[in-house]
Amino acid sequence: MKEKEVLWAAKIIREGGIVAFPTETVYGLGADVFNPLAVARIFEVKQSPYFDPLIVHIDDPTPIETLVKDVPLTAKELIERYWPGPLTIVLLKKDKIELVLSSYYYLYNNSLKYN
Repeated sequence: MKEKEVLWAAKIIREGGIVAFPTETVYGLGADVFNPLAVARIFEVKQSPYFDPLIVHIDDPTPIETLVKDVPLTAKELIERYWPGPLTIVLLKKDKIELVLSSYYYLYNNSLKYN
């Protein structure tokens, strides 16, 4: 994507909207992880049940510490070796992350998937 498109998408996300973006395999829908209404809109647009968890895509592993309770050493080693790339890691979310993001299916283990 071109820088102009990325800046435009970032503006939409900051304003509570959702955007489509390419991944390694398919197109994804993105929203502000801290905006539960925007996250709920992704489920609505995709017509997905709320028990299907969403993935949090991050461009730099640094902010992961603000989103999860702990990053085990093994996960840190995998992140260092394979990110950026198509590696998904499931970690326990911090309480400030709304349950709608982790889906009702993951309600009992408080997990989030990261890619």
